[in-house]
Amino acid sequence: MRLSALRLRVADPGRLADFYRDVLGMSVSHEGPNLRVGYPGQDADLLLMPGGNGYSHDRGHRYWKIGITLPNVDLAASHLRRMGVPVSEPNQFLDIGYMCHLSDPEGFVIELLQHDFEGNRPENVGDPALPFSEACIGQITLRTGDIASEDTFWRKQGMQLLSIQEVAPYGFDLHFYAFTDERPPNPDLWAVENREWLWKRPYTTLELQHLPEARFASVPEYRGIEVQGLTQPMQDVQGDPVLPG
Repeated sequence: MRLSALRLRVADPGRLADFYRDVLGMSVSHEGPNLRVGYPGQDADLLLMPGGNGYSHDRGHRYWKIGITLPNVDLAASHLRRMGVPVSEPNQFLDIGYMCHLSDPEGFVIELLQHDFEGNRPENVGDPALPFSEACIGQITLRTGDIASEDTFWRKQGMQLLSIQEVAPYGFDLHFYAFTDERPPNPDLWAVENREWLWKRPYTTLELQHLPEARFASVPEYRGIEVQGLTQPMQDVQGDPVLPG
């Protein structure tokens, strides 16, 4: 089994697909009225569905962002600026990772997360002409106030918890789940050394941003995730769709 797609309802699938193809280097295919965009490999795609009425990123929402993992965030940020796309300055965020952020033309947030921490990146890694050639959708991020219920649900579907990361200055922690038999190098899931290993995985993880006892609203534009190998549709602990992929 694997996370195979994130489903988003958008106002203009064609325009958005052009952005993901022309700016972020994804391929595009048609599925009826929907457009599927993504990188080759084991990671999830984005399924862009028509009918959206405009998205607004909100701290009260269950759906949060995608993360794109890649070898060289600085090259990617420079490429985006040349393309006229606003992007934050890359920086090492605590002991989590070296990253920057942008939004797509409809306002969905994208995090670019480097395989290696600042200072650990090998020299001359990445192609300046093709900065997204080794990229993958590494994370789909949802928010929760009840990590115990989430843990029970996602483990029941066959996912494994790979890493837990405290973000104490902001009052939350991060929990990363995946359909995999791999084990992180350190069996202590809080260990910092597991993080660069995690950012190099070729598959998509489900990242749960946990704020204890917080409540989050479902997002009309978020239409759930697809799981390849799932036999029947279901709902997650929030009531959002989890569908066969």
